[in-house]
Amino acid sequence: MALLLCLAPLTGWCGETVDICYNWSCANEAPVSFTDPVLAGVALLLRDATSAADERERIALAVGRLYAEAARQSPIGADRPGNGADAESDGRMDCIDHSTSTTRLLRMMEARGWLRWHKVLEPARRAPFLVNQHYAALLEETDGPPPAALAPAPPRRAPAVPDYIPAMLALCDCQAVLADLPAPPPPPVQPERHPGGRYVVDSWFVLPGAAPLVLPLANWLKGEGPDVD
Repeated sequence: MALLLCLAPLTGWCGETVDICYNWSCANEAPVSFTDPVLAGVALLLRDATSAADERERIALAVGRLYAEAARQSPIGADRPGNGADAESDGRMDCIDHSTSTTRLLRMMEARGWLRWHKVLEPARRAPFLVNQHYAALLEETDGPPPAALAPAPPRRAPAVPDYIPAMLALCDCQAVLADLPAPPPPPVQPERHPGGRYVVDSWFVLPGAAPLVLPLANWLKGEGPDVD
C-alpha cells in the first residue's frame, strides 16, 4: 500500500498539492493534488532536456500538463485566454492568477531538482500604458550541469569508403575518383548558452492544458505575444 501512495523511496517522486489562484487577483485558491504518475511524467519529460533552450520548451509542456490536471480538479477549466472571453465565469484567471500559479508550479519543479538550466525568479511585470499592467512567471538561465553530467553524444561514425577507391587511387591520380570519396561528418553543433538570460513563462495567453508562451524577457517587455483581450 505504501508503494501505491508514494514512490519516493524508489524514485524521489511523491504526490504534492499546489494552490492554484483564480477569479482574478487570486481572490480564490483551489488545492490541486498532483499524483505520483503525473509528477513522474513531468520528471521524465524534463530529465531528457539537452540544453537550456530544450529545457524551456519542455518546461512549457510540463506546465501545460500540470494545468490540464488542475483544470480537472478545480474551476479553472472555465478559464479562457485573456480576460474578455470569461469575465463572468467562475474559474476565470487574470495575469495575477496565472503568474502566481505558474510560479508555484515552477518552484515545485525546481525544489525537486528537475530544472538543470534555470532558476525561478519572482514574477515579471510590464506596464506599457501605466494602467495596463501585466505579469508573468520568470526564469533565469544558469550555467547548467557540467558536461560530464549530461548523457554522452553517440560517436560519429566515419562514412564508409567504397571498395574500388583504394585500387583506383593506386593506379591513377584521378580527380573523379577523389570526388567519389564521402565527405567527413560535420562537427557537432554546440547549443547556444546564455547564462543570466531571462525568460517569461506566460500561461495567460492559452487555454488550461496548452503549453504557455515562453519568450525572452526583453521581447515580452516590448509587448510581444498573441493578440488577446
